[in-house]
Amino acid sequence: MSKLTRHPLGRRLSLALVTLAVTAPLAACGSDSSGATSDDGTAKITVLRSNGAIFEPLYIAQQQGYFKDAGLDVTIKAGAQDTSQNAPSVLNGEAQFAMTDSSGFLKGAAKNMPIRIATGLQSATTRTAPTDGLLVRKGSPITSFKDLEGKTVGLAALGGTIQFIVEYLVEKDGGDPGKVKFVALPTTSLTDAAKTGKTDAVFSFGAFYSAAKSAGLKSIGNGMNDLPGIPQGVLFSTQKYLSANAATAKKFTAAVAKAITYANAHPEAVKAIQSKYTTLSADFIKDEQVSYYDKTVNKTVMRTVITKMHQYGLLSSSPKDSAIYWDQAPTTTGS
Repeated sequence: MSKLTRHPLGRRLSLALVTLAVTAPLAACGSDSSGATSDDGTAKITVLRSNGAIFEPLYIAQQQGYFKDAGLDVTIKAGAQDTSQNAPSVLNGEAQFAMTDSSGFLKGAAKNMPIRIATGLQSATTRTAPTDGLLVRKGSPITSFKDLEGKTVGLAALGGTIQFIVEYLVEKDGGDPGKVKFVALPTTSLTDAAKTGKTDAVFSFGAFYSAAKSAGLKSIGNGMNDLPGIPQGVLFSTQKYLSANAATAKKFTAAVAKAITYANAHPEAVKAIQSKYTTLSADFIKDEQVSYYDKTVNKTVMRTVITKMHQYGLLSSSPKDSAIYWDQAPTTTGS
């Protein structure tokens, strides 16, 4: 097990980003920005979803007829396992929209990819109980994020949003994030790593987070909820597509917004989609609180994420807002 002290972007991700940086301008120039239509004139859109969660409003928009009512023929497909790698399919026109999280998008934007956030799907919020967080074994001397100095933390992936939030909360707690060691482990191995002492702590999420607490691990803090407003799911497209198809894009994001409102009012609809499209257990879906969805992206919080990720070496540059958001994206500047 190789340990990386900090800022490891990972060889595969680094190579992917280098390739994207080289090919993005060519893809942007060569892709069809006019937008395809069906025989009846209906605008056709392909959207790549995540493989985990947060995509539920997309299926609700389809099931409730919101896309159809807007004159859209929308195809939802599972995207890359690492959603930051959905960008090539959007840049070359295979898909018009794709999902990712804040760090997944920002790594592309920091490489000057011509992509823009079109709408949010979900952000961390204190409206709901934490569904992710730092975990330690019982009896651990770690009782705060500052105590992670000199310790090893297991993560499902290095260099992304989870590593960022750990470093951010260590610094917020008065510690030095540069003194924390991180190691990548399979998500299914995180609980055992903490219980056996293979790592001093782990950061887990979703069903694995709940199962780890049931297995006796102790949670510290409130995970992503300790930075309310950090985007956990967004939909992005290319600047070229959004400029050439603004009316269609607006119809799409408006339909998603209606679905978000519906999802927040009908948790049973969300659970039904999770049962069909995720590998979560039936018991977990039944008992777990449904997340709160939000179309609005908080630009103030996002700027904090950008500044700190760059400071921690997780971003190669600090992209300006003009390189991040579609000019019609639902955003706020609230603290």
